[in-house]
Amino acid sequence: CRMTESKEKIVGILGGMGPEATVDLMQRIIRLTPALDDADHIRCIVDNNPKVPSRIKAIIEGDGEDPGPCMADMGRRLESWGADFLVIACNTAHYYYGAVQQAVSIPVINLIDLVANHVNDNFPNQRKIGILASPAVAMTGLYKQRFSRLGIEDVWPEPDHQASLLSIIKAIKKGNTGSKVRGEYSKVCQNLAHHGAEIALIACTELSALGGELPLTSLDAAEILAIEIVQVATNRKSLVGRADRGL
Repeated sequence: CRMTESKEKIVGILGGMGPEATVDLMQRIIRLTPALDDADHIRCIVDNNPKVPSRIKAIIEGDGEDPGPCMADMGRRLESWGADFLVIACNTAHYYYGAVQQAVSIPVINLIDLVANHVNDNFPNQRKIGILASPAVAMTGLYKQRFSRLGIEDVWPEPDHQASLLSIIKAIKKGNTGSKVRGEYSKVCQNLAHHGAEIALIACTELSALGGELPLTSLDAAEILAIEIVQVATNRKSLVGRADRGL
């Protein structure tokens, strides 16, 4: 057991935002890992914590408890339990990325930077990217700020379609993934295409968990994150932490 651990990095996952999305990320990690037996898989330490204060209430409604301290505590615990690097299994929660990184001495992968760089590197001719995400992601400007530095324009659904997308996200959190929800999701995607987006970025882990074929080319932030986790854990890619733990 110790021999395997010395060869590979252990990932700590700040999860529960929401729980199903966290399980979806773990399933992606398993699927992407070349494995012939249990021992070939990556060790994950997961805090699937649905008690993290609501990001929607804190950011959109403005009257919720700050999730930052709770997420920082999760990060510290994951580090103490042996994680070599951390990931946050939620796009919106990256608004509190700084609170987590400041709380630990190990690297914390920044999903927003990771995805923006992936788009820029792999789609150099695409300067207009549609975003499928919670309104909280739009309000915080997480992707807008990062994409603008790369000369990429972020395209969002019209207000009524964005409101519909929030309802879809809430429905998925309740376990509703039926045909009506999927039909509404397709309409939102069509609205993005109408506004000139040739590629849609799925930047919400609930929407990632929903899956399904979309009416335009799509990239999935959760899949990009899962690929990065596998590469870092298996030493195919390096990270540098605040205290440079040799990653």
